[in-house]
Amino acid sequence: MSTTNTSRTSSNGQAVPSNKRFNWHKFGTVIVAIIFCLIWFFPVYWMAITAFKPRKEVMTSNPVFIPKHWSVENFHTAIFNTTFFVNLKNSAIITFCAVIISIVFAFLACAALTLYRFKGRRVIMVMVLAMQMIPGTAMLIPQFIVFNQFGLLNKYIGLILAYIALVLPFSIWNMRGFFLSIPSSIFESARVEGASEWQILRRITFPLVAPGVVSTSVFAFITAWNDYLTAYTFMKDEAKYTLPVWLASFTTPAGTDFGGQMAASVLFSLPVVIFFMIIQGNIAKGATTGSVK
Repeated sequence: MSTTNTSRTSSNGQAVPSNKRFNWHKFGTVIVAIIFCLIWFFPVYWMAITAFKPRKEVMTSNPVFIPKHWSVENFHTAIFNTTFFVNLKNSAIITFCAVIISIVFAFLACAALTLYRFKGRRVIMVMVLAMQMIPGTAMLIPQFIVFNQFGLLNKYIGLILAYIALVLPFSIWNMRGFFLSIPSSIFESARVEGASEWQILRRITFPLVAPGVVSTSVFAFITAWNDYLTAYTFMKDEAKYTLPVWLASFTTPAGTDFGGQMAASVLFSLPVVIFFMIIQGNIAKGATTGSVK
């Protein structure tokens, strides 16, 4: 029985196994990945160092990639010389209410559309998909007119409803895949054991789709937290502005406070990063819990 020769001869006459050869394809992939990461990370790095630069280094014509003097003056200006805490409270209330309500509705909608069979189920799914494909800006004017007629402008409830309408179609489709992966025999066994439909949803379905609930909540949170156009259109009182609208206040007809704006951008990004890091651990935990159950 013959064997394939997997070695080559080096310059000194010694055999070198082929698995020791330099992998140019892998090396090229790594280099491209590093370049991509550097290009992606540079704006974040520039935002962070600009926030800690004194004003004279921010406004210089020659870029300063490493600050010579570190200062927290921009953060002091962004926090204490503006309405930061008021806008933070507005964003927190509106975002968390929109996320919780949209996740609850998406969970119940997915349960109805995947676990049960009824007439018109496919039509509803097509309508949900069609709503997801419509750009949010295209719905802004109709929403404004309807909300104005019902007196929902410049109110928390109005902006919360707008965000729910914005994230709910995607939330349903994103969570639907987790429901479809559950074997129907599990629910049949639970019904045989005498479990009610609400008990099935609470004790069986929810633990199994917990990773989907978590990942959907991340999308809903980021979408609602980062929205500027809807909040600026629906809220006319500056005391009810959210943080994205607050960020725009650093640009005035007299000029732009770039240092303060970059410090404000860092403060604005921190809750999203913290929320994602907390949820990231819960994703793995939820996946493990769901598989065991």
